[in-house]
Amino acid sequence: MLNALLEAEHVVLENGPVDVVLTPSNSGKGQRISRCPQCRVAVWSNYAGGGEALRFVRVGTLDEPDRLPPDVHIFTASRQPWVFLPPAARCFEEYYKASEVWSPESLERRALLRQRQPG
Repeated sequence: MLNALLEAEHVVLENGPVDVVLTPSNSGKGQRISRCPQCRVAVWSNYAGGGEALRFVRVGTLDEPDRLPPDVHIFTASRQPWVFLPPAARCFEEYYKASEVWSPESLERRALLRQRQPG
């Protein structure tokens, strides 16, 4: 699964509502998966750390998924042996610290989003 981390305000749902399914997560804070009510495909997820401001959009659901190649590969320790990653790919066995990986511009955008979060 390939996710693109996008500000929710830039995500436009073109047709109908989504069904939101609450699921557990490793953090214990849960995850909200928004699914197409007809085919049940996950369209995006919201995690507790990003709240409503950030959406982890499933790239395969986009009209032009080839425009968003991966920047990093995460949880590679549990990847299947038939999944091959490019030699120059940035890979992490688990997750990573955004402060060590993201560009200064991306970190600034995240900080601004956090300031707008309620509570």
